[in-house]
Amino acid sequence: MGDPAAAQAGGGPRRQAMAATVLRGLSRFAGRCGIPADAKFLLDYDVIEAFCTAGLRGRAPSTRGTYRSVLYRLAWPVHGEPGQRATPFPGAKAPPPYSPAERAELAAIAAAQRGPAKRSSALAMVVFGIGAGLRPGELVALRGSDIARHGRQVVVQVSGAAARVVPVASRYAGRAAGLARGAGDGYLFRPGPADRSYKNFVTNFARTLVADPAAPRLSMSRCRSSFICGHLADGTPLGELLAITGICQAESLARYARHADGAPAKAVLRAWDKTQRAR
Repeated sequence: MGDPAAAQAGGGPRRQAMAATVLRGLSRFAGRCGIPADAKFLLDYDVIEAFCTAGLRGRAPSTRGTYRSVLYRLAWPVHGEPGQRATPFPGAKAPPPYSPAERAELAAIAAAQRGPAKRSSALAMVVFGIGAGLRPGELVALRGSDIARHGRQVVVQVSGAAARVVPVASRYAGRAAGLARGAGDGYLFRPGPADRSYKNFVTNFARTLVADPAAPRLSMSRCRSSFICGHLADGTPLGELLAITGICQAESLARYARHADGAPAKAVLRAWDKTQRAR
């Protein structure tokens, strides 16, 4: 990408050495995030903010400020003045994921329901919510024939506006395959005739489940949050995570990232989106 450090306005040897040090740190950070080394990507103001926010986590505020100032001076010849970003309205906060103990308790609650149809429907919420991150409408439309097994891996063919193929988490794969066998070509959730376009079809069913008042409540939004937060904590590549969740922009993951240790900062997610749009 040339030598932007040498091109810094008014750069004497000491200033150029500082710029080179800062650029090496930015380059290493960008490489870990999958951002190309070309100057138009590397010196993008969003990438710089991501680096100063997440890449320098734990460094003194004065150090982060110095790095930001150096990089902004380098970015100006490439991108001009940084734009003024409007303050966005805050998005709805994602519900907290279920803890491992809560997940085990939800599976036990599902197994304790009266009648096979109610048991399998409750278990489908757990398996395809926590194990595959489906939205309520996607669960409602799911049929046994949408589940396939390839060796040890079980995948879900999701239909609808966010059609995609989702590998079921390994700990839920066996139960997903079993539910699919039991349903055949029929619906997995609440089989039989029903108005599946009803907005609260899943929520109302969950309210009817018999459980101890102190037990966690089964919710598809918390199930999906558990799936997404698990992948964020495990470091699943952003492109892959967006593909299996049906989410369009990495920045939309920020509402979940607050619940996942080691998840990328919002500035990193925003920078990733920007590099994808520029490609």
